[in-house]
Amino acid sequence: MTTSIKNQPKTQAIRTNRDWTFGGTWPYKPRWFNSGDGRMHYIDEGPRDGRPIVMVHGNPTWGYLYRRFIEAVTRQGYRAIVFDHLGFGRSDKPDDPKLYRISRHGDRCEALLESLELQDATILVQDWGGPIGLSWAARHPERVRSLAVLNTFVHRPPGKVAMPLPLRLFRTPIIGEVMVKGLHAFVKIFLFKGGLVYPKRLGAREKAAYLAPHPTWASRTSILMFPREIPSGPRGRVSDFVADVHDQLMAGLSHKPVFIAWPMKDIAFGPEILDNLWLQDFPNAEVLPIEDAGHYIQEDAHEKVIPRLLKFLEN
Repeated sequence: MTTSIKNQPKTQAIRTNRDWTFGGTWPYKPRWFNSGDGRMHYIDEGPRDGRPIVMVHGNPTWGYLYRRFIEAVTRQGYRAIVFDHLGFGRSDKPDDPKLYRISRHGDRCEALLESLELQDATILVQDWGGPIGLSWAARHPERVRSLAVLNTFVHRPPGKVAMPLPLRLFRTPIIGEVMVKGLHAFVKIFLFKGGLVYPKRLGAREKAAYLAPHPTWASRTSILMFPREIPSGPRGRVSDFVADVHDQLMAGLSHKPVFIAWPMKDIAFGPEILDNLWLQDFPNAEVLPIEDAGHYIQEDAHEKVIPRLLKFLEN
């Protein structure tokens, strides 16, 4: 089932055609959704009557980040739904920065998930997948059974946001374009190195899977836009968006079960975000802090997160 969010002028899309199985590590049937801004890729695995587990990725990854999670939950009889944001994975990659604003991502997420008419779902989010995926949950609390939160945010910044030098450079005109779109630095430096405690876990096959979606300068506009969407303080378009999502989330889902797994060596989302924000909202959440995991916790610590997630889902 497909739908359109808005009647938008067509933008040239970049579609990468290749073998997307990556040595059998991504054996899933592609499905397609017309968002109106471009075609989005998603997978829908497991029994149709299984409880849905929706997994939402961030930057600069795609559904491949959850490959081990998909296998684990479907083996237990759950239904796994994982989509690629526009501009990522196998989804279209129009070279138009306006399409990659967070609110626009949220609208497309909502349209895709609503087309599936999900009920009793658990939504698992990480990085930018938090404000995007939880915007759907906040708008449709009647469809949500529980929340599974990895390192992410959905809160108005309480003050000025401190940004490390690489992010400041990515946000700088021209320099950011050269680093992210030209040198592919976000993937090659942060995803492959700085965002991991155990970078050697990514072999040639896994690196190929993360490099495949963005082979050209123009196809990397979406990657560049995410760091430029980071709010610099409590005021502004993105701060207002996440604050609205947060307020709706607390109004409709504060009583639902919550599981939180947090990498304590994440250079983007430190332990203070867990303690001062998430646990203030959900003091009864089941929490799994992982001392030796970095930003991409799904790569660094999947063998620790998945068993606890399955136990949470069972309970």
